[in-house]
Amino acid sequence: MIRSFLSLWFLLVAALWAQSASYTLTVTAEGFHSDTGRAVVMLYDRPGTIPDKELKNYRLKKVVPIRHGTIRVRFRHLKPGRYAVSLFHDENANGTIDKGLMLPKEGVGLSNFRHVSLFHLPDFKRASFLLDQDKTVDIHLIYF
Repeated sequence: MIRSFLSLWFLLVAALWAQSASYTLTVTAEGFHSDTGRAVVMLYDRPGTIPDKELKNYRLKKVVPIRHGTIRVRFRHLKPGRYAVSLFHDENANGTIDKGLMLPKEGVGLSNFRHVSLFHLPDFKRASFLLDQDKTVDIHLIYF
């Protein structure tokens, strides 16, 4: 009986710990063409949210200054799960990704992407990663 009680208690404690577990995600990016403007970093946590043409499907967003062509952002107290990160160099600080004909005029980046092409288009599945411990994700900037 005591053994059954201890087993049940252990399972309850393990379940509560798993629910309360939280992690920190650090996002870094280098290679900004200038320190002009700011970087807009968005965190996604659901399939179907990327691509995000209207910049409204993110879970969390941070706007940070660029120092020496580099940024570092931390998202704290995240539950375990699948996440994706996108960012852009908002050079004129207008809050949107400025585009030329069809391509962005400003630098963009997405987790798990070093380039974008017709055969390698961004979506949540390709961009996402499992967060099950504190993690650092390095984003490669793409300027078209």
